[in-house]
Amino acid sequence: MSELYPGFKEQMIDGDGTQIFVRSGGSGPPLLLLHGFPQTGAIWHKIAGELSKHFSLVIPDLRGYGRSGRPANDAENLAYSKRTMANDLIAVMHTLGHKEFHLCGHDRGGRVAYRLAQDHPQSVTRLVTLDIVPTLEQWKAMSAIAGAMNTYHWPFLAQPYPLPEKLIGADADFYLDEKLGAWNNGTGLDVFDPAALDEYRTYFRDPKVIHALCNDYRAGATCDVEHDQAALGQGIKITCPMLALWGDAGIPGKSGGGPLDTWRKWATNVTGGGIACGHFLVEEAPAETLAAMMPFLMESAA
Repeated sequence: MSELYPGFKEQMIDGDGTQIFVRSGGSGPPLLLLHGFPQTGAIWHKIAGELSKHFSLVIPDLRGYGRSGRPANDAENLAYSKRTMANDLIAVMHTLGHKEFHLCGHDRGGRVAYRLAQDHPQSVTRLVTLDIVPTLEQWKAMSAIAGAMNTYHWPFLAQPYPLPEKLIGADADFYLDEKLGAWNNGTGLDVFDPAALDEYRTYFRDPKVIHALCNDYRAGATCDVEHDQAALGQGIKITCPMLALWGDAGIPGKSGGGPLDTWRKWATNVTGGGIACGHFLVEEAPAETLAAMMPFLMESAA
């Protein structure tokens, strides 16, 4: 992957019971970048060069994704809960010597990010989420027909094994390409770097990855919701400064009330706004996304 991340180190690091593939590079305060479904850490390549001038970047593949481990699931789906994924990343960051760090997550990585910020508030200095609202809020919004049509993959991927695995596995490239193309504001696949697209396809073809990604969504329909409900009920909020960004043509951007109103129920200090793109902010609109992120991240790095 040197074409996408020249000069970056690649290694496997022990997480919370599985190994996590990690790219790292740059210098400065640590910044952990988390990808989403159905991708890998390759998503950050368009902005990593500039970020690495100011931050020590840590770019993992989440458990189940890409080159990271794919542990067996359990009856409660806890092995793929965002809490467990967050614990993976706490272990990774501690191994690398980072006790405190900035954190940015897109899509499923954003869900891991806000769970990490709630479970480990002493570790996260600044939080950026890209094109999400909390999992519990997303399920609530799915009651409307338009919302259900746009997010049908949530209940589909969460179906019991082996229904989604069998259907996706029949033509994995088709399913991945359809998802990538459907969520980027109608711009097709041209927005994705060929090397990044090749990585997404290569790992998504693996039946074990498909199974792990379905387990991610099974957790999202069960224990992740329970963890969100518990945090909300106990008044546990994200206390670090938070920046919420979203694509104007993405699902959160079209939600009633807007993402910021939703996040203000979950965070004590949140700002943010929309960017003129679809779901894949850092690949569709890298310059605009970077311009929105940098002042926020640099405020405490100065």
